[in-house]
Amino acid sequence: MTTLSLEVEKLNNFINGEWVDVSEAQAVINPATGEEIVQVPLSTKEMVDEAVAAAKAAQKEWALVPAPQRAEVLYRVGYIMKERKERLSQLLTMENGKVIEEARGEVQEGIDMAFYMAGEGRRLFGQTTPAELKDKFAMSQRAPVGVVGIITPWNFPIAIATWKSFPAIVAGNAVVWKPATETPIMAYELAKIFEEAGLPKGIINVVFGAGSVVGEAMVHHEAIRVISFTGSNDTGRNIASECGKQLKKVSLEMGGKNAVIVMDDADLDLAVEGILWSAFGTSGQRCTACSRVIVHEKVKRTLEERLLAAMDKLSIGNGLDESIKVGPIINQSGIAKIKQYIEIGKAEGADLLAGGYELTEDAHENGYYFAPTLFTNAKADMRIAQEEIFGPVVSIIPVASFEEAIEVNNGVTYGLSSSIFTNDVNRVFKAQRDLDTGIVYVNAGTTGAEIHLPFGGTKGTGNGHRDSGIQALDVFTEWKAIYVDYSGKLQRAQIDVES
Repeated sequence: MTTLSLEVEKLNNFINGEWVDVSEAQAVINPATGEEIVQVPLSTKEMVDEAVAAAKAAQKEWALVPAPQRAEVLYRVGYIMKERKERLSQLLTMENGKVIEEARGEVQEGIDMAFYMAGEGRRLFGQTTPAELKDKFAMSQRAPVGVVGIITPWNFPIAIATWKSFPAIVAGNAVVWKPATETPIMAYELAKIFEEAGLPKGIINVVFGAGSVVGEAMVHHEAIRVISFTGSNDTGRNIASECGKQLKKVSLEMGGKNAVIVMDDADLDLAVEGILWSAFGTSGQRCTACSRVIVHEKVKRTLEERLLAAMDKLSIGNGLDESIKVGPIINQSGIAKIKQYIEIGKAEGADLLAGGYELTEDAHENGYYFAPTLFTNAKADMRIAQEEIFGPVVSIIPVASFEEAIEVNNGVTYGLSSSIFTNDVNRVFKAQRDLDTGIVYVNAGTTGAEIHLPFGGTKGTGNGHRDSGIQALDVFTEWKAIYVDYSGKLQRAQIDVES
């Protein structure tokens, strides 16, 4: 098991191309060991003001750089990330806890996003369209918004940051970024990579600190015209409310209560693999995690038996160990929330088949570990089947038909991801039509989004915008309609039209 160390004991903000010291800081803890890794700054509102001022000044010149040239910076970022993939992956596991295999996948997602969005520098397509008058040309094109604020979570500290910052930058904007205080190292490393890749000063600004201070200041700053946020529903609603008062564009990606549907004709071994990966990868701490298994009653018992046997083989521990399959929970607050829901599930009458307890002995003594947990005979309206737990907890809900499975899947306030295991092509097409989620998987788990497709959900999961794919550009651009009249005379649309 390899361990890395940072060359600094305390991180600094990155503002206008300079590393800025902040006096107040707090410890960043490795959730696998309980040990301090580094100190993260706790910035003030005034530091946000400095970052916004730098971004606003730099953005005007950046917007005039041809988009293909802006894209060259992202290509260089991608190549540097590729060269440092293993280092970044190990640091990610240290601060976040996810197993090294998953960390490598997350870093690869950032690399892919760099190359994908760099390609958009030679597209950023607008439209040309016929005008209704003679000797007149009509077209539309994307224009940068200006200064954008991005607020990213701890569970995917580099992937989600690239989903937001890369399209914003290639579109000609400048960015002020508040990373999660639990996982600031990826932001520090990415800022260094931007610096090395030659991104002009002021285009990316990293301000570490508490959401109640840094995030609040960003949301209320009049010069920030877009807020892109990934995190909890309560915080997202508050951001949307405040941005609405300012007529500020806001993109929200929030929670999920995702289900895997297993029909009576499914390949059960494949379904078990999909459930294990979706439910217990990242220790269940992802918005796309499977926390419900909706299974046809004809195969419920067999699925339970195979799932329990597979869960029994899961190794739990420090994610830097290549043999480990399930890492720690992010902190003690996360453990406490999971414990609360275990008690809720028991009180509601669900049957606890496995897990349900914190791991505190031997190799787990100093970290934050929780046993993979399986409830069965849950009802669709139970809180454990309705509310996001954000941990390695799955509830099995039996159903009698395909139609009931769809109804149960859709009967939650969230709408991020869903999955169905079946070999019936008719069910496949009905499911992808009727499942009320932004992402649908067939014969795969609820995770595994690819960066060239839109990522986001319906209902309480978000507000209609999408991360990744070309749709991400819609968050960070405005559409501008342009008319060029070369007739030499005044022509009035809708009036001077020959009927």
